[in-house]
Amino acid sequence: TGDTGQGARTWIKQILNQEMAFQHIKIIYPTAPARPYTPMKGAFSTVWFDRYKISNDCPEHTESIDSMCRGLTDLINDEIKNGIAKNRILIGGFSMGGGMAMHLAYRFHQDLAGVFALSSFLNKDSAVYQALKRNESVLPELFQCHGTADELVLYSWGEETNKMLQSLGVSTSLHTFPNLNHELSRTEIEKLKTWIVKKLPVEAAKSN
Repeated sequence: TGDTGQGARTWIKQILNQEMAFQHIKIIYPTAPARPYTPMKGAFSTVWFDRYKISNDCPEHTESIDSMCRGLTDLINDEIKNGIAKNRILIGGFSMGGGMAMHLAYRFHQDLAGVFALSSFLNKDSAVYQALKRNESVLPELFQCHGTADELVLYSWGEETNKMLQSLGVSTSLHTFPNLNHELSRTEIEKLKTWIVKKLPVEAAKSN
Protein backbone atom coordinates (compact mmCIF):
# COMPACT_ATOMS: atom_id res chain seq x y z
CA THR A 1 0.00 0.00 0.00
CA GLY A 2 1.09 3.55 -0.68
CA ASP A 3 3.77 2.62 -3.20
CA THR A 4 3.72 3.31 -6.94
CA GLY A 5 4.54 1.22 -9.99
CA GLN A 6 7.78 3.17 -10.33
CA GLY A 7 8.52 2.51 -6.66
CA ALA A 8 8.04 -1.22 -7.14
CA ARG A 9 10.31 -1.17 -10.17
CA THR A 10 13.05 0.62 -8.21
CA TRP A 11 12.63 -1.76 -5.26
CA ILE A 12 13.11 -4.83 -7.46
CA LYS A 13 16.09 -3.19 -9.15
CA GLN A 14 17.73 -2.59 -5.75
CA ILE A 15 17.18 -6.21 -4.70
CA LEU A 16 18.55 -7.67 -7.95
CA ASN A 17 21.22 -4.97 -8.47
CA GLN A 18 19.77 -4.65 -11.98
CA GLU A 19 16.47 -4.11 -13.76
CA MET A 20 14.17 -7.09 -13.95
CA ALA A 21 14.24 -7.51 -17.72
CA PHE A 22 13.56 -10.14 -20.37
CA GLN A 23 14.51 -9.82 -24.01
CA HIS A 24 11.14 -11.04 -25.23
CA ILE A 25 8.78 -9.80 -22.51
CA LYS A 26 7.56 -6.30 -21.77
CA ILE A 27 6.95 -5.45 -18.10
CA ILE A 28 4.35 -2.89 -17.04
CA TYR A 29 4.31 -1.49 -13.50
CA PRO A 30 0.91 0.15 -13.02
CA THR A 31 0.21 2.51 -10.11
CA ALA A 32 -3.03 2.33 -8.15
CA PRO A 33 -5.02 5.57 -7.97
CA ALA A 34 -5.07 7.33 -4.60
CA ARG A 35 -8.19 6.71 -2.53
CA PRO A 36 -9.24 6.89 1.13
CA TYR A 37 -7.99 3.73 2.86
CA THR A 38 -9.92 2.52 5.90
CA PRO A 39 -7.03 0.73 7.72
CA MET A 40 -5.19 4.10 7.66
CA LYS A 41 -8.20 5.85 9.22
CA GLY A 42 -9.40 7.00 5.81
CA ALA A 43 -6.16 8.74 4.79
CA PHE A 44 -5.52 8.88 1.02
CA SER A 45 -3.13 6.22 -0.23
CA THR A 46 -2.27 4.56 -3.53
CA VAL A 47 -4.04 1.26 -2.86
CA TRP A 48 -5.68 -1.14 -5.29
CA PHE A 49 -8.85 -1.38 -3.22
CA ASP A 50 -10.18 -0.61 0.23
CA ARG A 51 -10.37 -3.06 3.12
CA TYR A 52 -12.59 -2.95 6.18
CA LYS A 53 -9.55 -4.21 8.06
CA ILE A 54 -6.32 -6.07 7.37
CA SER A 55 -7.69 -9.52 8.10
CA ASN A 56 -8.79 -12.55 6.13
CA ASP A 57 -11.83 -12.86 8.34
CA CYS A 58 -14.03 -9.95 7.23
CA PRO A 59 -16.06 -9.12 4.11
CA GLU A 60 -14.23 -7.88 1.03
CA HIS A 61 -14.71 -4.29 -0.12
CA THR A 62 -16.07 -5.59 -3.42
CA GLU A 63 -17.15 -2.21 -4.78
CA SER A 64 -13.57 -0.87 -4.84
CA ILE A 65 -12.17 -4.22 -6.04
CA ASP A 66 -14.63 -4.40 -8.95
CA SER A 67 -14.06 -0.83 -10.10
CA MET A 68 -10.30 -1.46 -10.15
CA CYS A 69 -10.84 -4.70 -12.10
CA ARG A 70 -12.59 -2.61 -14.75
CA GLY A 71 -9.65 -0.17 -14.90
CA LEU A 72 -7.06 -2.94 -15.15
CA THR A 73 -9.12 -4.71 -17.81
CA ASP A 74 -8.57 -1.62 -19.99
CA LEU A 75 -4.81 -2.06 -19.49
CA ILE A 76 -5.00 -5.73 -20.57
CA ASN A 77 -7.16 -4.82 -23.58
CA ASP A 78 -4.67 -2.16 -24.68
CA GLU A 79 -1.93 -4.79 -24.81
CA ILE A 80 -4.18 -7.14 -26.78
CA LYS A 81 -4.94 -4.32 -29.24
CA ASN A 82 -1.17 -3.89 -29.62
CA GLY A 83 -0.93 -7.49 -30.79
CA ILE A 84 -0.04 -9.39 -27.63
CA ALA A 85 -1.93 -12.69 -27.40
CA LYS A 86 -3.97 -12.91 -24.20
CA ASN A 87 -2.45 -16.28 -23.30
CA ARG A 88 0.95 -14.51 -23.37
CA ILE A 89 0.00 -12.10 -20.58
CA LEU A 90 0.90 -12.71 -16.92
CA ILE A 91 -0.33 -10.54 -14.07
CA GLY A 92 0.75 -10.36 -10.45
CA GLY A 93 1.96 -8.24 -7.62
CA PHE A 94 3.15 -7.85 -4.08
CA SER A 95 0.72 -7.77 -1.13
CA MET A 96 -2.51 -6.05 -2.27
CA GLY A 97 -1.22 -6.18 -5.84
CA GLY A 98 -1.24 -9.98 -5.68
CA GLY A 99 -4.75 -9.96 -4.24
CA MET A 100 -5.83 -7.66 -7.06
CA ALA A 101 -4.26 -9.96 -9.67
CA MET A 102 -6.11 -13.00 -8.28
CA HIS A 103 -9.46 -11.16 -8.50
CA LEU A 104 -8.70 -9.91 -12.00
CA ALA A 105 -7.58 -13.25 -13.43
CA TYR A 106 -9.82 -15.76 -11.67
CA ARG A 107 -13.03 -13.72 -11.90
CA PHE A 108 -12.68 -11.86 -15.21
CA HIS A 109 -9.72 -13.11 -17.28
CA GLN A 110 -9.45 -16.86 -16.92
CA ASP A 111 -7.59 -17.12 -20.25
CA LEU A 112 -4.41 -15.32 -19.10
CA ALA A 113 -1.09 -17.18 -18.97
CA GLY A 114 -0.70 -17.07 -15.21
CA VAL A 115 -0.79 -15.13 -11.95
CA PHE A 116 1.82 -14.42 -9.31
CA ALA A 117 1.06 -13.30 -5.77
CA LEU A 118 3.87 -12.36 -3.39
CA SER A 119 2.96 -12.00 0.32
CA SER A 120 -0.73 -11.85 -0.65
CA PHE A 121 -4.01 -13.37 0.46
CA LEU A 122 -7.74 -13.56 -0.24
CA ASN A 123 -10.43 -13.17 2.42
CA LYS A 124 -12.18 -16.34 3.58
CA ASP A 125 -15.42 -15.61 1.68
CA SER A 126 -13.66 -14.06 -1.33
CA ALA A 127 -15.63 -13.36 -4.50
CA VAL A 128 -12.81 -15.26 -6.24
CA TYR A 129 -13.83 -18.49 -4.49
CA GLN A 130 -17.50 -17.89 -5.34
CA ALA A 131 -16.62 -17.39 -9.02
CA LEU A 132 -14.47 -20.53 -9.19
CA LYS A 133 -17.16 -22.72 -7.64
CA ARG A 134 -19.13 -22.25 -10.86
CA ASN A 135 -16.18 -22.64 -13.19
CA GLU A 136 -15.43 -25.41 -15.68
CA SER A 137 -12.56 -23.98 -17.75
CA VAL A 138 -8.79 -24.39 -17.44
CA LEU A 139 -7.47 -21.66 -15.14
CA PRO A 140 -4.24 -19.63 -15.11
CA GLU A 141 -1.50 -21.19 -12.98
CA LEU A 142 -0.72 -19.44 -9.68
CA PHE A 143 2.84 -18.81 -8.46
CA GLN A 144 2.77 -17.77 -4.81
CA CYS A 145 5.56 -16.75 -2.41
CA HIS A 146 5.26 -15.89 1.28
CA GLY A 147 7.61 -15.24 4.18
CA THR A 148 6.90 -17.18 7.38
CA ALA A 149 7.87 -14.13 9.49
CA ASP A 150 5.33 -11.84 7.79
CA GLU A 151 3.63 -9.82 10.53
CA LEU A 152 1.27 -7.86 8.29
CA VAL A 153 -0.10 -10.58 6.02
CA LEU A 154 0.22 -13.79 7.99
CA TYR A 155 1.81 -16.78 6.29
CA SER A 156 -1.23 -18.87 7.28
CA TRP A 157 -3.50 -16.52 5.27
CA GLY A 158 -1.37 -17.06 2.17
CA GLU A 159 -1.28 -20.79 2.75
CA GLU A 160 -5.06 -20.97 3.21
CA THR A 161 -5.56 -18.97 -0.02
CA ASN A 162 -3.31 -21.42 -1.85
CA LYS A 163 -5.20 -24.47 -0.53
CA MET A 164 -8.61 -22.96 -1.34
CA LEU A 165 -7.61 -22.08 -4.91
CA GLN A 166 -6.12 -25.54 -5.39
CA SER A 167 -9.32 -27.18 -4.16
CA LEU A 168 -11.22 -25.09 -6.74
CA GLY A 169 -9.14 -26.33 -9.66
CA VAL A 170 -6.25 -23.86 -9.85
CA SER A 171 -2.80 -25.32 -10.41
CA THR A 172 -0.77 -23.62 -7.66
CA SER A 173 2.69 -23.54 -6.14
CA LEU A 174 3.57 -21.94 -2.80
CA HIS A 175 7.19 -21.03 -2.11
CA THR A 176 7.94 -20.51 1.56
CA PHE A 177 10.65 -18.17 2.79
CA PRO A 178 11.72 -18.68 6.40
CA ASN A 179 12.50 -15.48 8.35
CA LEU A 180 11.18 -13.24 5.57
CA ASN A 181 8.83 -10.50 6.79
CA HIS A 182 6.44 -8.46 4.56
CA GLU A 183 9.09 -7.82 1.92
CA LEU A 184 10.72 -9.23 -1.20
CA SER A 185 13.92 -11.24 -1.34
CA ARG A 186 16.40 -11.81 -4.11
CA THR A 187 15.87 -15.60 -4.13
CA GLU A 188 12.14 -15.02 -4.49
CA ILE A 189 12.52 -12.68 -7.46
CA GLU A 190 14.96 -15.08 -9.13
CA LYS A 191 12.41 -17.89 -8.68
CA LEU A 192 9.71 -15.63 -10.09
CA LYS A 193 11.86 -14.79 -13.14
CA THR A 194 12.41 -18.50 -13.81
CA TRP A 195 8.67 -19.13 -13.59
CA ILE A 196 7.87 -16.19 -15.90
CA VAL A 197 10.18 -17.55 -18.61
CA LYS A 198 8.67 -21.02 -18.17
CA LYS A 199 5.17 -19.58 -18.69
CA LEU A 200 6.22 -17.28 -21.57
CA PRO A 201 8.98 -19.14 -23.40
CA VAL A 202 10.99 -17.38 -26.10
CA GLU A 203 9.92 -19.84 -28.83
CA ALA A 204 6.39 -18.54 -28.85
CA ALA A 205 7.55 -14.93 -28.98
CA LYS A 206 7.12 -13.23 -32.31
CA SER A 207 6.59 -9.56 -31.93
CA ASN A 208 6.44 -8.80 -28.19
